[in-house]
Amino acid sequence: MVHTYKEALHWIHSRLRLGIKPGIKRMEWMLARLGNPEKNLRVIHIGGTNGKGSTVAYLRSILNEEDYQVGTFTSPYIEQFNERISVNGKPVANEEITSLVNIIKPIAEELAQTELGPATEFEVITTMAFYYFGEIQQVDFALFEVGLGGRYDSTNVIRPIASIITNVGMDHMQILGNTLEEIAYQKAGIIKQGIPIFTTAQDKGVLFVLKKEAIRQKAPFYQIGKEFQIKEYHPIENGEQFTYQSQWGSYDHINVSLLGRHQTENAAAALAVLTYLQFKGLLNIREEAYRNGLREAFWPGRLERLNDRPMIFIDGAHNLQGLQAFKEAVETHFPEKEIKIVFSALKDKDLTEMFTILHSMNAELYLTEFDFPRAASTDELELQSGGKAIYCDKDWKNLIQKLVLSVKETDILAITGSLYFISEIKPYLKDMIRLRKESSSLDV
Repeated sequence: MVHTYKEALHWIHSRLRLGIKPGIKRMEWMLARLGNPEKNLRVIHIGGTNGKGSTVAYLRSILNEEDYQVGTFTSPYIEQFNERISVNGKPVANEEITSLVNIIKPIAEELAQTELGPATEFEVITTMAFYYFGEIQQVDFALFEVGLGGRYDSTNVIRPIASIITNVGMDHMQILGNTLEEIAYQKAGIIKQGIPIFTTAQDKGVLFVLKKEAIRQKAPFYQIGKEFQIKEYHPIENGEQFTYQSQWGSYDHINVSLLGRHQTENAAAALAVLTYLQFKGLLNIREEAYRNGLREAFWPGRLERLNDRPMIFIDGAHNLQGLQAFKEAVETHFPEKEIKIVFSALKDKDLTEMFTILHSMNAELYLTEFDFPRAASTDELELQSGGKAIYCDKDWKNLIQKLVLSVKETDILAITGSLYFISEIKPYLKDMIRLRKESSSLDV
């Protein structure tokens, strides 16, 4: 038994040493011992390479506008571990984490003595989420973000009311496969018998794989550009605007506050699912709630603006697709600005191609490193960059302080790369922004 939140987190994180173990047998075993709480839930399942978290944010924000109680399970966290299990955007309390661990820990220990072996960290957290939403804090809808892949992911024990697969790109190739089609096969594993699947994927090979699985599962298949569409897109000062059209409803001039054209695709997927479920009589949402929900949706660490003058933002562009979306958003919204980019990443990413994108931007590039087992060192990043970075500093705190305190008010400072990097630096970055403001007020 654990007695404190600190002990609970230590027990959870101690399971990181078990690594990633694809498969759902351990999940099924633990959930059965708990009385299958996942069967009490109306779940929307969200998979894909990029855009999962933003899509969850749009879904939750719209549903909250109609006062539906919404549980979300997401990963990774940006500022606080508890973010991973939230109700209406509010992370579970420390004491609730402690209580959940005391419920799950004996079952996990019993599981470890079977031929299935011990549960991983992610399996434990996923089980905690199912139990919390299904038995403790019951919700109207639960939104579960796939952790890795889909077919053998810990979340794939559910029978959802709808599933979403966002775009599919080259990421986690060492586990999911070396081609888009192989990766798409893993993502397609969340498609269930007779359950509608919505996708924003547009690659022909990917769509072929997803459609093939949908046909096999007799699952209605709805894709962006066909059954639901984005029209009249254009960037606006603080976000994006587009018109949404589908057979279940259409809305002109929808605004979203999250930056980047790709965010209109994530928003359209959320609209498609909810308008479909409304058409089927599973919920009721007013047009005003759709509009307000999309406009107010927020997702930390995704082109998140922390300061206006100078403009400072963070973005977890942790793979090629994410970095390309980052580039397009910056160049669309800030074409005339001087831009400084701080970048750090994991060594198992396609760093050569990521630097190709970064070097194509009209920006000053700064490299650093952070404390994480898979993080690339500054020397490794500099080598991959071809020595084209403006400045390299192994001490990210020193680099962040120097840039935040010296950047001109008319310039932009963007910190991007690994989500683990963004998570680690965000609290310190906010402190440095506060210090800059205090210094400016003293100067006046």
